[in-house]
Amino acid sequence: MSYGIFADYYDIFTANVDYHGYALRIDEIVKSLGLKRGSLVDLGCGTASLSLELAALGYFVTGIDLSCDMLTAASAKLCQSEQFVTLVNQDMTDFRLPEKADVIISTLDGLNHLDGIDSVKSVFQCVKRNLKRGGAFIFDMNTVYKHREVLGNNSFIFDSDEAYLGWQNDYSDDGDRVDITLDFFIPEDDGSYSRCTEQFSELAYPADKIKDALAECGLRLEGMYDGLSQDQPGEKTQRILFAALN
Repeated sequence: MSYGIFADYYDIFTANVDYHGYALRIDEIVKSLGLKRGSLVDLGCGTASLSLELAALGYFVTGIDLSCDMLTAASAKLCQSEQFVTLVNQDMTDFRLPEKADVIISTLDGLNHLDGIDSVKSVFQCVKRNLKRGGAFIFDMNTVYKHREVLGNNSFIFDSDEAYLGWQNDYSDDGDRVDITLDFFIPEDDGSYSRCTEQFSELAYPADKIKDALAECGLRLEGMYDGLSQDQPGEKTQRILFAALN
């Protein structure tokens, strides 16, 4: 999907995300793997909030996203920033870099948005080709537990001065898939509201399936963590952070 209207309001409705903390955790993992700050590619960079935090830490960041709407929002943000990030419109399942990267990341459910495990493997294969030997691949994924027990068939409401958002989930145990409908209500000057709807899906996979996919694509798993913590994933972990080496 293009994330048209969602791109316009993405930063508003993700204001609670600790991008700075996320960048520090990624940097910590990079160092723990014996690597230095160098070139970093952010797959599914969205509006570049995390890309900018990593650039501020000293990484040379390239942000890749399929959505032109997200990249437009990212570009506007970059114009107001002292940091520099190269933005590229490419598909994470088939991306190419002019030079291999030291680190490649994909965060905040980017891989869950793909249409199946074969597409996830396509990303892993591209990472393998575009990552330096010994380079790090750090990514997260929502867990099956989160899809079943947290997202489920639940509804969520988000309200701000700029827009009102209704979030409806439709869970299917066929592939632990959640179909998500976003209804945006945008205030108009005359006091009325215009309604815009966007839909997308997320799929979750058992951790062992992701481990097998990494190995199949020639990437060596080095660690799995419960979110941004240093703890090992448990039964109720909602997001797993994976660290692998090429």
